[in-house]
Amino acid sequence: MDDKDLEILKMVQEDARLTADAISLQLGLSAPAVQKRLKKLRDSGVIDREIAVLNPAKLGREMTIIAEVILERESRAHLEAFKRKMQSADCVQQCYYTTGEADFLLILTVADIKEYEAFTERYFFDESNISRFNTSVVMDRVKVSLDVL
Repeated sequence: MDDKDLEILKMVQEDARLTADAISLQLGLSAPAVQKRLKKLRDSGVIDREIAVLNPAKLGREMTIIAEVILERESRAHLEAFKRKMQSADCVQQCYYTTGEADFLLILTVADIKEYEAFTERYFFDESNISRFNTSVVMDRVKVSLDVL
């Protein structure tokens, strides 16, 4: 990977809809050269996937919740079971297995506190392996990004 690849990655990270022609104009490469580089970056897994970033408030999901979850037991089976449940929960945007006091850190988007209450009843209160959880309600989305470069 060279400097041109990094520039291409920065550009498509900002706007995945950019065409090879548009990228080529900015980088001074031919469109076929950009297409070849993009294919290589996709095939190698550097570009993991290309997605649309949706505005949760415009879709009625105006609350962002950060939840710290502490498990009772941390066997491999218990950890994997919790991971699977979080992967299948629609309102969970991000789930991190972490070091420190909390075992997991969750980022959720919900319509309102009632939806979060229903989530906690289903995934926390009905789960015997949850020791406790702490909830923070986001007041302002100061920076939200998945940018790597």
